[in-house]
Amino acid sequence: MRVYNFSAGPSMLPLEVLQEAQAEFVDYKGCGMSVTEMSHRSKQFDAIHNECISLIRELMGVPENYEVLLVQGGASTQFAAIPMNLLTSGKADYVVTGNFAKKAYKEALKYGDIHVAGSSEADKFTYIPKELDIRDDADYLYICQNNTIFGTRYNKLPECKMPLVADISSNILSEEMDVSKYGVLYAGAQKNLAPAGLTIVIVRKDLIKEPMSYCPTMLSWKVMAENNSLYNTPPCFAIYMAMLNLRHLKKLGGVKEMQKINVFKAGLLYDYIDSSSFYVNRVNKEDRSYMNVPFNTPNADLDAMFVKQAGENGFVSIKGHRLVGGMRASIYNAMPVEGITSLIEFMKEFERVNG
Repeated sequence: MRVYNFSAGPSMLPLEVLQEAQAEFVDYKGCGMSVTEMSHRSKQFDAIHNECISLIRELMGVPENYEVLLVQGGASTQFAAIPMNLLTSGKADYVVTGNFAKKAYKEALKYGDIHVAGSSEADKFTYIPKELDIRDDADYLYICQNNTIFGTRYNKLPECKMPLVADISSNILSEEMDVSKYGVLYAGAQKNLAPAGLTIVIVRKDLIKEPMSYCPTMLSWKVMAENNSLYNTPPCFAIYMAMLNLRHLKKLGGVKEMQKINVFKAGLLYDYIDSSSFYVNRVNKEDRSYMNVPFNTPNADLDAMFVKQAGENGFVSIKGHRLVGGMRASIYNAMPVEGITSLIEFMKEFERVNG
């Protein structure tokens, strides 16, 4: 029996996509082998690779003056790749709004003069800072657009003269974005797109240049762009799964339609939490994430009981991150509306018995 998987990542994928992959797993399109076996230089994989990039361009509206790179190492590897590829003056500004933004900032400190332009850490990352101290001579401004652990998101991008760099790992393809407003967008695929192993990097072409002299070849955007992301063996199966999921998203009506569904799903859950005297979400309302909804009961013992009983009732991976505690419902694209309504019914019954 399929469960409702509220994991923050790797996360659930659409059942239709999994079933298609299952049907093709042993023999892909009559070629006599699995995608997991074929050469990344074969004509079959070349078609998969190029269709994946083409669909990302189409569904995200990526302009022609941007490269779409499919790389490895997870989004965390880009914490180092970004400063090594972008720093020219040696200065960059970071907005620290959660665990991953803070990790990116700490990594960047190794490579230049890195400044915190804003932070919500003093208030346990419960909001997005609006007033920022941005230096005019910084090479870029860095943000994490959706904060997986703490459940916040940018509903308005910061204004800046320099290129804006955004980690969109947990909200890629979940809401419409104007790619032209960014210098760089990047995302680990394991939350909204594919199994772990694939990272998408979208870079404005004028920002692709020779990186720092000590930048590893594998982290050079220039090398990856010149080789169509095929400098080495790519994460073939993850790219294939991404292609299937992108096809599925296109069939559903694309990102615009997906955003409508995601706003509706999140609204259902937040409305119930707000109406309850038992559950609480501590995030500033205007900064709440559509993808990750943390919440708590009145005490830690009830939180633990909730997690245990939720698992027994088919709501898995709902335990909150250790930095926050409580619960967290990650409701990415593949989570159906029925998963939210069923969770709410469980929450109501838990509140009735324990409230």
